[in-house]
Amino acid sequence: MAGAEAGSFPGKISNMLPLFPRAASGATWVRYLFYTNFAHSATTNCVTRHRGRSLSHESGNPGRRATMIAPGPSLFCGDNDNPSALFAPEGRLVTRMVCQPHVRVMRLSSTLAWLVDAAAESAGADRLLAEFGARLVEDGLPLAGGALTLEVPHPLIARRTWLWLTESGEVIEAVGFAPGGPAAALEASPPNDAGRRWLAGIGAGVVHEDVIGARRDGPSLGWIGPRPFTLDETNQLRQAARFAAAPLAVLAARATLTATLEAYLGRRSAVRVLAAPLRRDIGETIQAALLYADLRGFTALSESNPPTAVISALNAWFDRIAGAVHAFGGEVLKFIGDGLLAIFPVTGGPPRDACGAALRAVSAARAGMAHLDKERRRQGLPPLPFGAALHLGEMLWGNIGAADRLDFTAIGRAVNLVSRLSGLCRPLGKAVLISGAFAAETDAPLIALGTHALRGIASPCAVFTSPEN
Repeated sequence: MAGAEAGSFPGKISNMLPLFPRAASGATWVRYLFYTNFAHSATTNCVTRHRGRSLSHESGNPGRRATMIAPGPSLFCGDNDNPSALFAPEGRLVTRMVCQPHVRVMRLSSTLAWLVDAAAESAGADRLLAEFGARLVEDGLPLAGGALTLEVPHPLIARRTWLWLTESGEVIEAVGFAPGGPAAALEASPPNDAGRRWLAGIGAGVVHEDVIGARRDGPSLGWIGPRPFTLDETNQLRQAARFAAAPLAVLAARATLTATLEAYLGRRSAVRVLAAPLRRDIGETIQAALLYADLRGFTALSESNPPTAVISALNAWFDRIAGAVHAFGGEVLKFIGDGLLAIFPVTGGPPRDACGAALRAVSAARAGMAHLDKERRRQGLPPLPFGAALHLGEMLWGNIGAADRLDFTAIGRAVNLVSRLSGLCRPLGKAVLISGAFAAETDAPLIALGTHALRGIASPCAVFTSPEN
């Protein structure tokens, strides 16, 4: 069709020809396009240029597209959804379309505008719920309280529910435990059962609830008033819930990332990873009481038992030792086979506080393992003896690894020493060994075991044990 005459086009197209006069006798025509498939009343401005002359035309025929082709080579760029320019060799006619559809302004209430613009920046789900409820009240909705439930990817917690009271503005939290957790029976209850029951007890109205998204376990928003909501008020709450979908998705993603990092790295390490760039050489030197503990005879245990039994034994051991570490303010940095490395950072106070916490954690772990061994003997299973070493020193806490694969961990002489010290538990016949540096910072009664050389450590180490041994 590139060589077709303009007059050979169908009537409706041919009728548009007067809109595009030839710029000069013998000038070469190029393709012209009308893009008018926009909203109603949209217009298309067409400007025709030839050798410095401008000829313009505005067409107001929505929903139509016309193409006119005249003799001569041309280069076309654009389509229905992306109108663009028409190009031709220099000296030839060029047409450029500028599309200016009408703009319709959407008017939002202050609450909906906040959900769109700022709610995603809330510090947490509790703060979002409190401000959300307060804004709805300012908009005239009669609320006695609200509830927000989110699913949580956590080893123990299946979902979290925040409860907001209009009168005081306070927010409290309820948790639903995952299967196998301390309250697994709650798993059989509906996702927002805690929020629904709580709301029913504070207002005379009927609980209004919206589940955000298509999933049954999606975020849930519930509200109750001092009286039943009118149809208009119900529609306002439903519309607000739809606008809340985006900020809730942001908060849920943020909570998922935080919970995942805390589960795999520990709470303090997760905070540092989230706050720092994902690069090597990012870290800090800290002083901490270090604990290294592992099972004795684990190789023989793993060789003589099926993997499921070995994993069950490891989980039971880690529950006791890691649970004690967390209970006394420490943090597990690494699970290393059947062992673990934990720290009790020195934060502002004297080192003796961190050392005291570490000693209490070891004592609690020993009590827990004694009870576990009693249960295992009752089941005809062997006990799980362990050894633990304590040391006080400085370490580098941060990112190490390959350029594109990082680990957040602790390295340094103190880490090496506490690991080597634990290796003396079997030769010395002690369950707990304590370095001289650690012993110097505690008032607890200790028993000196002399000075011993540690493999890979240049200086001999003064070694102590606790009277419990």
